[in-house]
Amino acid sequence: MHGTIESAAKLDELRARATSLPLEQFDPGDPELFRTDTFWPYFDRLRREDPVHYCKDSMFGPYWSVTRYNDIMEIETNHSVFSSASALGGITIRDIDPDLRRESFISMDPPRHAAQRKTVAPMFTPTHLDNLALSIRERSAECLDNLPRGEVFDWVDRVSIELTTQMLAVLFDFPWEDRRKLTRWSDIATTIPGPDGLVATEDERQTELTECAGYFARLWKERIEQPPKSDLLSMMAHGAATRDMDAKNFLGNLILLIVGGNDTTRNTMSGSIYALSQHPEQYRKLRENPGLLDSFVPEVIRWQTPLAHMRRTALADFEFRGKQIKQGDKVVMWYVSGNRDEEAIEKPYDFIIDRARPRTHLSFGFGIHRCVGLRLAELQLKIIWEEILKRFDHIDVVGEPKRVYSSFVKGLETLPVKISA
Repeated sequence: MHGTIESAAKLDELRARATSLPLEQFDPGDPELFRTDTFWPYFDRLRREDPVHYCKDSMFGPYWSVTRYNDIMEIETNHSVFSSASALGGITIRDIDPDLRRESFISMDPPRHAAQRKTVAPMFTPTHLDNLALSIRERSAECLDNLPRGEVFDWVDRVSIELTTQMLAVLFDFPWEDRRKLTRWSDIATTIPGPDGLVATEDERQTELTECAGYFARLWKERIEQPPKSDLLSMMAHGAATRDMDAKNFLGNLILLIVGGNDTTRNTMSGSIYALSQHPEQYRKLRENPGLLDSFVPEVIRWQTPLAHMRRTALADFEFRGKQIKQGDKVVMWYVSGNRDEEAIEKPYDFIIDRARPRTHLSFGFGIHRCVGLRLAELQLKIIWEEILKRFDHIDVVGEPKRVYSSFVKGLETLPVKISA
């Protein structure tokens, strides 16, 4: 699938480094490992030999890596020692300049976290999801019916981005004609500035995020002056815990909801096509029995792990699995590693759409910070696949995906596919 013998040889060489490199030189958070999809052997070795690993030096500074499933759950639920607070650095391996940090409910500790999260939780109740399902199906059908036949196109752009962006526009009651701005802002929020990035500098990134804040501030003013409605912006504008947010907290929550609603679903939607292309026997099984969608969806979410990690900061010195974590240390929980942990998941490297316990995964996090929109993400994936299976016998992946340069967002930028005429 990698196109050339040279590129396959290069990948083998990159993977071989993981077996020969001394553990003290490991930097599993290097985004290049994710862009080349060569990080797996690093985490395999860390789980076996050094499951709580300290990296002294990286482009993100020093950090601890927690790589086993049960250890990640333990860190995730110990709020008295491991903080999500944006003031300490927040939830990603990358440190943001203290002046640019923006609070959101995922980057708050209890008890403040719960009040802001509860404000948007009604969007994701079963009754509300039942109402959303009708429009998700309508939009999915229209999108699929407009795809070209017999020619190569980019699945990420034509389907994954389009459908998740439409969903975001509905959730925010955002102007339909400007909906692709939401995709752009989501990508800008998580990109690493540089010569090959979406923006060259941090200043450029902040300029675009300021544009996002200004656009939403105008919508916010409209919602405050209207009676409460059932969109996320109205919920926050009228919610007791959120209506008086300062500008940074406002933008922080917006970015959280945009990225949460965009990256996870978009990358799993793309990942589902790619996973089935690599496992044709599972694709055949799904076509023969569409009833397997209920287990297929969480298996894809585990398999893809659309956000590779979450980060915490130690509030005190703490001994964990024989390692001395110091107050102020950065601790990275690698969901992408926990989801391949042989001790927690049977045959974790196998893609099995009829797993007995497919929801044994960390892709949505664990504990109080577990993704508030996880049921909506699952619903979107289930519906799009119900509609795909009605229409197409097969969707062929005709080249390697281009992967995102990020060790936070584990996603596909492009995926060339072809549907038979």
